[in-house]
Amino acid sequence: MSLFSEYNGVKTTLLTQSPQKELSHESIFSLNDPYLGKPVNSTSEKVDAYHKTYKPIRKPTSPLSLFQSFDLNEFYSSNPDTVLLIIITFLSFFTRMYKIGAADTVIWDEAHFGKFGAYYINGTFYHDVHPPLAKMLVGLSEYLAGFNGAFKFESGARFPDHVGYVFMRIFNAFFGAVMAPFAYLTMRNFSCSRRGAFIASLFVIVDNATCTISRFILLDAMLLGFTAMSLYFLSGIYANRNSPFTKNWWINLAMTGVSLGLVSSSKWVGLFAVALVGLYTIDDLYQLLGDRAVSFKEYAFHWIARIACLIVIPVIVYLIAFKIHFALLYKSGSGDSTMPSIFQAGLKGSSLGKQAFDIAYDSRVTFKANSEYGYLHSHPETYPEGSKEKQVTTYSHKDHNNDWLITRPDASYPDADNNPLEYIKDGSVVRLIHAATNSSLSVLSEFKSPVTKKLFEACSHSNVSAIGNKDAYLWKFEVVSDYFGSKTGQVTALSTQFKLKNVKTGCYLRLSGENLPEWAFKQYEVGCGDDSSSSSRSELATWNIESNIHKKLSFDKNRKFKSSFLKDFVHLNKAMFRSNNALTPDIDKIDYLTSSPLDWPIVRKGLRICSYGDTDYKFYLIGNPIIWWLSFAFIVAYPFQILYNLILWKRGIPVSIFSPNTHYIYPATILWLGWLLHYAPFFIMGRVTYLHHYFPAIYFGMLFMAFQVNHFSKKLPSVKYFKDIDILVAVLAVLNFIFFVQFTFGFDYPARELKYRKWLSTWDMN
Repeated sequence: MSLFSEYNGVKTTLLTQSPQKELSHESIFSLNDPYLGKPVNSTSEKVDAYHKTYKPIRKPTSPLSLFQSFDLNEFYSSNPDTVLLIIITFLSFFTRMYKIGAADTVIWDEAHFGKFGAYYINGTFYHDVHPPLAKMLVGLSEYLAGFNGAFKFESGARFPDHVGYVFMRIFNAFFGAVMAPFAYLTMRNFSCSRRGAFIASLFVIVDNATCTISRFILLDAMLLGFTAMSLYFLSGIYANRNSPFTKNWWINLAMTGVSLGLVSSSKWVGLFAVALVGLYTIDDLYQLLGDRAVSFKEYAFHWIARIACLIVIPVIVYLIAFKIHFALLYKSGSGDSTMPSIFQAGLKGSSLGKQAFDIAYDSRVTFKANSEYGYLHSHPETYPEGSKEKQVTTYSHKDHNNDWLITRPDASYPDADNNPLEYIKDGSVVRLIHAATNSSLSVLSEFKSPVTKKLFEACSHSNVSAIGNKDAYLWKFEVVSDYFGSKTGQVTALSTQFKLKNVKTGCYLRLSGENLPEWAFKQYEVGCGDDSSSSSRSELATWNIESNIHKKLSFDKNRKFKSSFLKDFVHLNKAMFRSNNALTPDIDKIDYLTSSPLDWPIVRKGLRICSYGDTDYKFYLIGNPIIWWLSFAFIVAYPFQILYNLILWKRGIPVSIFSPNTHYIYPATILWLGWLLHYAPFFIMGRVTYLHHYFPAIYFGMLFMAFQVNHFSKKLPSVKYFKDIDILVAVLAVLNFIFFVQFTFGFDYPARELKYRKWLSTWDMN
């Protein structure tokens, strides 16, 4: 029912709440506003109050009519960030997942990381240079896809029907897709306009390289997603810097710590994000120190909060990742040799727990370095200089050339059946014969070790009678410790740590930590040097016996082995570090697979990540040139921009960018420094480098470029089109993405048909 009334010549129409309920003329004008909680006076206020109090009963409407009544403009006006985030998220997921299953073969490093994921399905222990989190996520995707772990992920192999590779890739692509929403939210936290934040996320969406890498079963999408997450929560700390110890401040601080733990647990490149947060935190605490409004008590709480959230939380996350890693990989596998002997003995299927533990003369053993450098090893190849006898090294893998016979000092090749049983203990003097070559481990003091000249050369000598002093091939056991705390001094397999002292020279058999040249297959150098008990690297001279075979001895069924998690954690991280450093450039591959950090920002080289047969489904990993070139130009120009403004400031000219109210200098410097920290270290790394190592850096570069373009578009003169320079750059970036879209989504025709898309002669597309 409609109710009409006149008041001061104004006609109003009101709908009653129900047909049975009517309001008198007076009741309308005696309403209280339910939102304001006070009487209303004017006609318009009374009418508004009536509508708030007496809401009309609406007839049921169909979903279609509700959709037709939806006002997009009104919704956008009320929720602009939400609308833009929805658009950004849709575009990002579309570009990462469109035609994601078109290539039904194992592409590039899917051969490695798909296989590593399968190890978690099978529970088989393995070793890799990267921390385990991202690989465990690959394993989770395989588990959710119903994968049984049987497929070997051989490079170029076609996926069987029972392997849900499309789901695995979609799972992986999710981490690459969230980069764009994180980019938008990060820029908003940095007080960037919605337009600038949208353009920043658009750059992320249309970058061909990071889009391509996100579409496969690799670790890079996880790394990039967690990197974007870390930067987002760091920007949240910045946005809440003036309201410390509030709920939002704590959330952003704690989640920054969680993000740093996640990104560091995926790849060690994530440690550069830790460095960025660390530098920002140091500056933040320094600024607080000079703020007189902050008491010393409150300042101490700032330190405690940052230590708890930015140090303790990341370490806990990192430790949890390895704890889960060890728990899932409970079976003996290909990576056993990288771990301590006690750890290996506890793996299901390992033979180490079923051997004789007491060591005696005539035992056939393997010596494992207490460090992560592998097993004492020899082979028929000889040193090119020095003694020119057989090389002695350490080798990381289990091999028959790691076997040594422990004999009495005066024995020739032993006759174990007729020799009396005599156990090895602290102080026992032995001769060590290499089983495969029947040569004795010796030290000739007149020759220096080939790489580390402060050590004597350790060799395996075939003709001991030619050695002037027989003590050169005699070794004395010196017990250092025992895992079970035994005080008897008896040497046992797995548990006893000892040193081997050369009787003639008094030096100790030890590693140098250096790789030998190609003539020794880049195995690790072993020499003989001074007692290293006071050295920070004393573990390089400490050994244990891992495997033991003796005809007269049997294993103890009652002895159980359970290693220390923290010791295993430290050991594995050392082994990962060593393996990482061992990834040196291969001269046979350097021309077409590897690239230099100098190549990356200028898009000098791309990367063929699969077979390039005419009918093969192919991808070419290349950055969006507009984004990469312009971002690099802005990054190079930024120090000069700051220098110019510093000169103006020194001369007394007002400089707005240094004002905290402009929200410029801190966000710009954080993004610029993020790029630098993720890029510059690759110049000093000895390991082989590839194009995808630049991807975390270019994420910061894209956001920095968007921030700068947005900034300068406001500063440029009000000349036609100049104020829209950011839109122009965005349009060019989108057009570039479309132009190279075949490289990103793949193509199955001859690459020569795309030769007009080869902008630089260094792009190896054929």
